Amino acid sequence: MLSDVQTPAGPPCPAPFNLAAYVLARAADLPDKTALQILRPTDTECWSYARLLRAVQGVAWGFGQLGLADGALVLLRLGNGVEMPLAFLGAVAAGLCPVATPAALTRAEVTRIAGDLAPAAIVAGAGVSLPDASDTKVISADTLRAMAEGPEAQFRLGDPNRPAYLVYTSGTSGRARAVVHAHRAVWARRMMWQGWYGLRESDRLLHAGALNWTFTLGTGLFDPWAAGAMALIPQPGTLPAQLPALMKQSGATLFAGAPGVYRQMLKAALPLDLPDLRHGLVAGEKLPDGLRADWLRATGKPLHEAFGMSECSTFLSGSPERPAPEGATGYAQPGRRIAIVNEDGRPVPRGGHGILAVHRSDPGLFITYHGADAEAAAKFRGDWFLTGDMALMDADGAVRCLGREDDMMNAGGFRVSPQEIEAALATCAGAGQLAVTEVAVGPGKSIIAAFYTGDATREALAAHAQNCLAGYKIPRHFEQREGLPMTATGKVNRRALREEWIRNT
Repeated sequence: MLSDVQTPAGPPCPAPFNLAAYVLARAADLPDKTALQILRPTDTECWSYARLLRAVQGVAWGFGQLGLADGALVLLRLGNGVEMPLAFLGAVAAGLCPVATPAALTRAEVTRIAGDLAPAAIVAGAGVSLPDASDTKVISADTLRAMAEGPEAQFRLGDPNRPAYLVYTSGTSGRARAVVHAHRAVWARRMMWQGWYGLRESDRLLHAGALNWTFTLGTGLFDPWAAGAMALIPQPGTLPAQLPALMKQSGATLFAGAPGVYRQMLKAALPLDLPDLRHGLVAGEKLPDGLRADWLRATGKPLHEAFGMSECSTFLSGSPERPAPEGATGYAQPGRRIAIVNEDGRPVPRGGHGILAVHRSDPGLFITYHGADAEAAAKFRGDWFLTGDMALMDADGAVRCLGREDDMMNAGGFRVSPQEIEAALATCAGAGQLAVTEVAVGPGKSIIAAFYTGDATREALAAHAQNCLAGYKIPRHFEQREGLPMTATGKVNRRALREEWIRNT
């Protein structure tokens, strides 16, 4: 049997369509229900569906007064407050294309992005970096709030396949690219509601990520709102150790975050008393099996993992209805078609290693890379978009992700996944956070190196590896560090480790 899974397609995205109008459609029948709570230790800022809708339409009207062309790019330089979703949805409602960026970017990084995109306007919070020598119109957060109180614009409806927003790739495997997504991308997210979340209208979903991350905007805000549920967002600066108390205080029924957030919560507070939580949602990087088991022991609540990327929202996941087997990420969500393929784009037999691929018919798949159509086209082999992640598919369709294709290592002639070694080393006491990669030690010669943040000794980790890994998989170098390089979206950046190694040797 081949590694090619096609699930029954769902209803097509309606036309005409607007992403923002879809996200806020439940305001018509739930005007007084709380849509958003921004959680603080001593108080809570609440936004009803009606207030949220009115503010977004006000921002859209304000954008409309700027005389910007249809589809013009709006660079968002905002922190983790309500201004981010108001600016994002307001721009989309007005027929513009927002580009959310991390608030922590440096002036040089923002200048480079502005040079790539040539945005028509920038929305900026206090204290954030702005491009050098730019005459682009800048809208302050104060002006944005004033816009939210102004006249209300109508949503600009149109072809669901037209561009709606841009998001930058994490840049783990080369230069970061601006990914162009269509309005239909938000409609494709409906496949996650049962395929990953188990989302209900009565849910209160707390997301720990920054609002400039599409994982947070989509899973933390847009999906709960489209389903008529409540979104809970911690105030800026909230520490992972504070999250369990906020979950309990707010009655959160679902929690979402990257694996590192769960790891830090476990480190800070045991046991965890979360009576209202049904389960946790995790994405952003591979979930170590040990962490899944540790969370279950500490809380009695399962974790459900999902895999997605900048070019396509999460399409592979475990769920309450179909939990992933141990060591697997999950199954193709309802309505998806995925495969494990070779370099030519042909599905490999089940159990064989290959590249995880998504069919070009997936409504959540991107349109192109901004200014780089040829690069986008090169990611396809026939009808398959190659994610660049290695994986294998079990007989029942469960997919096991093995890491980025360019992260795969060669050990004694064998292809080895860094995540396999990281998972094994993570069971050693005191390992902390781990990153394994292949580093050059001479012309044509390389070794497997393990970098870790815990208090275990190199000798202890090496001895542990001897007991749980084949000889060719055992790292030849162990290095203790205070921290590991991370991408803007919270993933361990193995590429940065390799480049740093080259600079220092």
